[in-house]
Amino acid sequence: MQFPLLSKSFRLQKLITTTDNEKTDEICISDIPGGAAAFEICAKFCYGMTVTLNAHNVTAARCAAEYLQMHETVEKGNLIYKIEVFLRTSILRSWKDSIILLQTTRSLLPWSEDLKLTDHCIESVASKASTDAFKVEWSYTDNRKKLPSENCLETHWKGIRKENSVPKDWWVEDLCELEIGFFKKIIMAIKAKGRVSSEVIGEALKAYTYRRLSSLGKEKGGDANKNRSLLETIILLLPSEKGSVSCCFLLKLLRAGSLLDCGETSKRELVKRIGRRLEDASVPGLLIPSTSGENTIYDVDMVLNIVEEFIMQDNSDVQLSTNEELHELNAPALAAGISKVTVAKLVDDYLIEVAKDPNLPLSKFIDLAEILPSDSRPEHDGLYHAIDTYLKEHPGLSKSEKKKLCGLMNCKKLSGDACAHAMQNERLPLRLVVQILYFEQMRASAATTSRAESGNSYGSSRSAITTNTEDECDGVPNAHDGKARKFTKLSEGGKGCEWSSGGNNENRSNGQGKSGSSQVKGVVMPKKMLGKFLSSKGQTGGSSSSSDTSAGSPNSAKQGEPKLTPSRNIRYTVL
Repeated sequence: MQFPLLSKSFRLQKLITTTDNEKTDEICISDIPGGAAAFEICAKFCYGMTVTLNAHNVTAARCAAEYLQMHETVEKGNLIYKIEVFLRTSILRSWKDSIILLQTTRSLLPWSEDLKLTDHCIESVASKASTDAFKVEWSYTDNRKKLPSENCLETHWKGIRKENSVPKDWWVEDLCELEIGFFKKIIMAIKAKGRVSSEVIGEALKAYTYRRLSSLGKEKGGDANKNRSLLETIILLLPSEKGSVSCCFLLKLLRAGSLLDCGETSKRELVKRIGRRLEDASVPGLLIPSTSGENTIYDVDMVLNIVEEFIMQDNSDVQLSTNEELHELNAPALAAGISKVTVAKLVDDYLIEVAKDPNLPLSKFIDLAEILPSDSRPEHDGLYHAIDTYLKEHPGLSKSEKKKLCGLMNCKKLSGDACAHAMQNERLPLRLVVQILYFEQMRASAATTSRAESGNSYGSSRSAITTNTEDECDGVPNAHDGKARKFTKLSEGGKGCEWSSGGNNENRSNGQGKSGSSQVKGVVMPKKMLGKFLSSKGQTGGSSSSSDTSAGSPNSAKQGEPKLTPSRNIRYTVL
């Protein structure tokens, strides 16, 4: 009964010799890989019985045969040889069988690793995933929501019916079933072949991440260590190409990495990638919660690092475009300019949100507002909104802190609506309100002068104004920009300023029905604010030596310019 086994297994032959010397009838092979089921397959083969092999049991049979040393040197046509032929001609030629075989190798380590079964499976899967989509003839899992044009059979020109084409990411769903170790090896093998686009690889990483971390960026949940390891692996596998994954996905990875306390290397890599795509980001994506050791609601330092990375990338792009010996308009430089304006608006909107945090230090607000170059903000309406929000949520600011905060804003870059709002805003320093009033009056005066000139002469009403202010600027916003922010004016005697996101300002009081530099007829200053201003002027005797006096105030105007005198209805007009 022992002869068929001994004739094909060199290990059993050695064990029998040992037992004969020890005068025992028992042979112990309890450590055989695959257990009793795998040994049964080997025994059936030795006794000439029919053996059924498939993707689920062939790994265990191969490892058991190796354990029993059933090589060709023992007997021709032995089990190891036959299993190897079966793997090459059947299992590894099938897409789904290759994946099943790969999954079975995990429980048979290190045998499956030593026998190169894992490597053979990974190579088979990676090769098939790198095949041109129109050559795919095997079945695969596709749970995507199909478009109408992607039905199984599609009617084409002249009624000819053509089978639906295979999508480029046809292999993604099946790979999402693998554990992260196998998934990493396959993605790296696909990258090495270089036949799959970075966008498809990025889509695979995104699908796998959402499958494995369903609450990505929302909560810790589950096994934190396991999720952290998975997330760091996904970050490591991200393609280097700029458009391979969306900025939204990168921000979700960063949020999750912050919550899971991923390593600094992984977070720095995400910050770098997001900085290159910051113009595509959104405010909700940037609202990353602070870690447990911070008092603020949101991690402002993280966003500051992202903006710094954007500026570094932008400077590099400008340097490259400058080095090119071109005398015509450079398209990359133009795109960079547009990106800076977009990012500036994004930062202003972000500041509006984080300014609502009562624990946000003034220094962090100022650092983030100042980091962008001045030419990135053609208008300061968004910055004014953020400053006003901070003043509202932090009423305890000192006079010097308010002055430092409001110094971020250039009142000459405010639209007509923003000026009208600011002149009634009692949260702003009085000197700033007067300065805004002065510039608005000069704007209205220039507009009146421009209309009085010949009809064919068109010039900038604001560029004609010359002042001795320290806040002189080059860019001037268009007060009639359709994308301008909307401001709601104060009611009579109100103490605060209300903001609205859209709509028409039709309910203006005191007869001011339109806004804009060319349509302002007069500006209203609240009685309470006017009284403060007049009383302060009386106490100082008209001296301009106060620490709050700016060069852009009415005191610095030339004597030949129109003076501002209060009328009966507290309206300042150009005389």
